[in-house]
Parts: sequence; structure tokens; C-alpha cells
Amino acid sequence: MSQQIIIALGSNLHREYNIIRALSQLRRDPRWRVLAVSPIYRTPAVGVLGPQPDYFNAAVLVETDLSPEALYRALREIEARLGRVRTADKFAPRTIDLDIVLFKDRQLDLNGFPIPDPDIFHYPHLAFPLADIAPHWTVPGASLTLKQIADALRPSAKEIQSMSEANVLARINAFSHYGTDQIFEAEEDEVYDPEFESLIRQILIRIGEDPDREGLRRTPLRVAKAYDFLTSGYATTVEEVVNNAIFTDGCDEMVIVRDIEFYSMCEHHMIPFFGRVHVGYLPQGKVIGLSKIARIVDVFARRLQIQERMTNQIADAMMEILEPMGVGVVVEASHLCMMMRGVQKQNSSTITSAMRGLFRKDARTRSEFMNLIRDR
Repeated sequence: MSQQIIIALGSNLHREYNIIRALSQLRRDPRWRVLAVSPIYRTPAVGVLGPQPDYFNAAVLVETDLSPEALYRALREIEARLGRVRTADKFAPRTIDLDIVLFKDRQLDLNGFPIPDPDIFHYPHLAFPLADIAPHWTVPGASLTLKQIADALRPSAKEIQSMSEANVLARINAFSHYGTDQIFEAEEDEVYDPEFESLIRQILIRIGEDPDREGLRRTPLRVAKAYDFLTSGYATTVEEVVNNAIFTDGCDEMVIVRDIEFYSMCEHHMIPFFGRVHVGYLPQGKVIGLSKIARIVDVFARRLQIQERMTNQIADAMMEILEPMGVGVVVEASHLCMMMRGVQKQNSSTITSAMRGLFRKDARTRSEFMNLIRDR
């Protein structure tokens, strides 16, 4: 029987990176459906002797048919992939914690841990993210909602800072040990995704290579990181990247963002294809931040794709979030599966288009758009 459960996340070792990676793993797992994700809170460590880095905490609401015991085991598997080693010291720093803290309508004892977690009533780092995603839930066995619990703790929570996933991703790019220039590098003794790395190691052996030679020893880890980034569109939604950057405006003239670079992978051979996307729309009372259009392209490009589908997905997303009078999308791409194998046509390119609304119905609108994206 399907049930709704809240999972609490916490990290204070490489926290920016690990909290985002954990959210990505939760979103991708087919054993449950993620219904809501809280903001991320930076909170001081509690219950420790001596200094420790601050934590990043969040909460995720999931729906699943798994038993509590099976869900518990699944979360421990994800923790292990992210390098979590549990010790007798429950206050030790950690790469990630994934803890079941609340069932919507159940009380139980799970492997010696009471659920609901009694810490909900005492610690803002738990109460605040829970209240963000399920404010009106009443805690089983109590007469208080999660919002009421969080509100009661707010006067004592002056050191807590809230941020969005986008803020944390920006921190990774700007400040973190895992910045974009280093994200694919392999640190000494680093743990990333042992299961994925084992598969890459087997591929190296199968093609006749020695995965233990000097140049390949850390290749499986680097490939695991690279694929996580290159397929990050599966763990991202259009709503998340737009982040409410839609504004009321009286503009009714065509808006075009052209020459948006993209890199994707063909779903047939898992070989890259890349090129440029041109997006235009006719506003109908709403406009979007221009950088968000490029981010929408990335949501769909960073998946296994075919060019035709990606073109339509971008157009449909623009129609859904803006409700404009029309949308036009043109994608020009070079496919390495054609350039490196098969027909080996190095200079070929593929052009696809998707027209919606007036861009499809009105020849003059479509012609204006096509002329503007060609005018270089």
C-alpha cells in the first residue's frame, strides 16, 4: 500500500556537494516518487564536543510502496554510495545522513529508532524543513502540526540560514572544493559511486584495457562523476531552474534568445551531439528571465536524447510556463555518432524545429522568427 514519508537529509563534510548529490539520488530512484523538497538550511552542529563544520539540512517528502524496513535499507545503500561510514559516535561529522523521521499516519519502532523522530519537537534543523514541505501534517501521537512545531522553535533559531538548491549549486560552482573546474577530478581515496565505478571498470576490462594501469586507475570515478553531471537533467525540473523568474509585463513583441550552446548524448549510442538552440516567443502578459531559457535547454539536453524530442520538449516547456501567444524553437546540431562511426560524414549537421501557437499558425510570425535567427 502506498504511503507518504518524510526523509531528513544532513551533511557537514563537503556539504554543498553531498546534499545536492543525495537529492539527485533520491529523485532518480524508481522505488519511490518525490513529492516535495524543502529549502536547504545551514545550521550549527548540535550535541558535539569541540568545533565541527555547520550542517546543511533538508527534507524530502516521498510516496512509496516499500515497507519501512525496505526503505530504511534503500536509504542506507544511498548513504554508502556517498561515502557514509556509521560509527559508534553518533555526533561524528558525516558526508550524508538519510533518516526516516515521519510517516503521515503511523507510529512505529524502526530498528530501534522511534518514528515520529522525537527530535522534531526540539531541533529547528529538523522542524523547519519538515514544516516547509508538509506544514499541515499533524504528528502522529501529538496534537501539533509541523508548522506549529516550527513556529514554536523560531525564536531560538537565529543562526539558521535558508537557501534554495540553486543557491547551493551556485556555491558549488563558486566556492566549493567541487567547483566546476574540479567536479570530474578524483581526489585521493575519494568515495563517489562504487557500484557505477565497478561497472566502468568492467567495461575497461571488456574492451581489453587494464583498469589498474597508471592512466586508468581513477578513470571509473571520473566517469561516474561525468555521467552524473551529463545526465543531471533527469534530476532537475523546469520549475526548479525557472525559480519563479517570470514577470508580468505588457510586452507583446517577439523575444528571441539565439545561439544557446548545448551538449547532449544520443540515446542510441550514448555518443555526444552538440550545437546551438534558438528560442523565440510572443509574450502574452508574462516574460521570463533570459538566462532561464538557457537553463531550460540544459534540463532537456542533459539527458539521453534524440534531437527531435529535445526540440519539442523545449517548446512545450516554454508554452506551459509562460502561456504565450506562440513559441518557436530551432536546434542545429552535429552528431558524433555520424561523424565518428557509420557513414563518417564529418561536416553534416541536423536541423530540427518545433513551432507552437502563432509560430505554427501564422506564416508571417514564423518567417519573422526564422529571419531573425539567421540574421548574423
